[in-house]
Amino acid sequence: MSRLARSTSSIYSGLYRYRVGDVLRVAGYKNNAPQFNFLCRENVVLSIDADHTNEVELQNAVGNLFPFDARVTEYTSYVDHATIPSHYVLLWELSVPPSVFEDCCLTIEESLNFFYREGRASVKSIGLLEIRVVEIGTFDKLMDYCISLGASMSQYKTPLCVKFEPLIALLNSRVVSSYFSPMCPKWVPGYRKWNNTN
Repeated sequence: MSRLARSTSSIYSGLYRYRVGDVLRVAGYKNNAPQFNFLCRENVVLSIDADHTNEVELQNAVGNLFPFDARVTEYTSYVDHATIPSHYVLLWELSVPPSVFEDCCLTIEESLNFFYREGRASVKSIGLLEIRVVEIGTFDKLMDYCISLGASMSQYKTPLCVKFEPLIALLNSRVVSSYFSPMCPKWVPGYRKWNNTN
C-alpha cells in the first residue's frame, strides 16, 4: 500500500486518520459532508537554500525510479548540514541492482523542483544527493524507538523527513552502503517548471 493510501486509510470506526497539520483538499461532497484528498503534511519539507521539497514532491521523485526496477520497502530523508554545501540524504531499505544507484540519485534530483536544481547546477549551494542503504529491519527499529518515546503504535507512520538527531543517529548506525549523484541535474535558467524537454 502506498504512503498516500496509508495516510488516508480508515480505522474501524470508519473515520479517516488525518493529523493536525495535514494539508487536505475538498474533493467533493456526499450528503453535505465534505470529502477530502490528502495532499501533504505541513512543514514536512527538505530545505537548504531557496529550495523547499515537500512530501508529495519527494514521493513523486521516488515514483520515477520504476524504470530501474527499484522496490523501495521504506524510506526517509534529512538534510545533512555537516557537509559544505549541505545536501539531501535519502535512507532506504530497497532492492535494486547496485549498478544503477547513481542513476537513481540523478533521476531523483532531476525530478525535484526548479529551485533545487538551480541550487545544484548553477548556484552550487546544494551538494550531491546521497542515497544511504540501510540494513533490512532498520525501519522496524525506527518505529520501536518512536513508540518508546510515546508515539501511538496504531497511528505510527514512517516519517518522510526526520530532524530529531537521535532518529538520524539510529538510521546512520545501520547504513550498509552509500551512493551519490554522478552529475548535476539538468537546469535551464528562466524556467521554473521542469519538463522532460529541458
